[in-house]
Amino acid sequence: MRIEHTTVGIVGAGPAGLMLSHLLALAGIASVAVDARTRSEIENTHRAGILEHDSVRLLVDSGVSDRVLREGHEHRGIRLRFDGADHRIDFQRLAGASTWLYPQTAVFADLADARARDGGDVRFDGRDTAVDRLTGDEPVLRFTDADGIEAELRCDYLVGADGSRGLCRAQVPAEHRTQYFREYPFAWFGFLAAAPVSAPELIYARSEHGFALVSQRTETVQRMYFQCDPGARVEDWSDERIWEEMRRRLAGGDGFELRAGPILEKTVLPFRSFVQEPLRYGRMLLAGDAAHTVPPTGAKGLNLALADVRVLAEILERAVRQRDPGPLDDYTPRALARVWKAQHFSYWMTTMLHRDERGDGFDERRRLGELAGIVASEAGARYLAEGYTGWPAAVPV
Repeated sequence: MRIEHTTVGIVGAGPAGLMLSHLLALAGIASVAVDARTRSEIENTHRAGILEHDSVRLLVDSGVSDRVLREGHEHRGIRLRFDGADHRIDFQRLAGASTWLYPQTAVFADLADARARDGGDVRFDGRDTAVDRLTGDEPVLRFTDADGIEAELRCDYLVGADGSRGLCRAQVPAEHRTQYFREYPFAWFGFLAAAPVSAPELIYARSEHGFALVSQRTETVQRMYFQCDPGARVEDWSDERIWEEMRRRLAGGDGFELRAGPILEKTVLPFRSFVQEPLRYGRMLLAGDAAHTVPPTGAKGLNLALADVRVLAEILERAVRQRDPGPLDDYTPRALARVWKAQHFSYWMTTMLHRDERGDGFDERRRLGELAGIVASEAGARYLAEGYTGWPAAVPV
């Protein structure tokens, strides 16, 4: 077995792991990121991406890439559609900020290119990954590399950025962790279509038939979703049936026209909210989906991961400079302050916009009243705009 040493070992080389590696490199701190997937596998796992304004600034100002500004689509608002009509939430007027439509695969590609450009140590296709000695002075990350060579990476600190199905969060003994979990009685049926743009901004629609989201990918390819049963099967939904269902949920008397085309990809996305506390166990720290997941309604998942590692990079730098793990104590409270705000925002958006078959007529009318109150209230609309575009970065304690 090959024995290696580094300052920070990172399990996971998705956007969270690569951004952390990049930020540490800017501070002169060595790291190695290991992922069980190949670069191609990650780059071809299509996921939507709405970036908050601070996430865009992090990519650009840290020197990753400015491609998001050149090829991303700035959105200065969204449209809430209910009772058959659109109601615009103006982000710029209400919050002085925008979001950017930029796929998560593009964020990953930018980060992977930046790490390659800067000589970063990233090991894709690292199989049989395991971690050990988390409460000691030298945590260990073991894996078999892409050439079939077994390696033991000894590090000062270990970061689990390996997603909700990764190994790291499960290594925290049950008596040292608390898990908070919420499962929803619905899912999203997502599809990619070769079709023209139907609207310049995202449309979040609520109707008696359920939720629908009109989003974009490019001028000729669109990403859309509608609420479905968690047990729905993609093979039961023909192209014709999908478009019919979308039109039914977006119907209204305002002349809105949904522009259709051949469907290229279909998937069912379950909804979950999850947080594991604390985010530290010994010298291992959790970031991104390894620590928490949110429903996609509020567009918070990727943004939370980037916010986590922005805080974590600063804290790890302090620990390395001081030769003392004491600063790690600051990570959990600082990161969770934003995580729980995002959990509330995502839960609020989700329950307000989706139809719950377990409810009754009162619940339906109440939710419509809530939407009407949001669009009619300057304060309500501003709360939505501020939450959607992102809160300011956490201030160091």
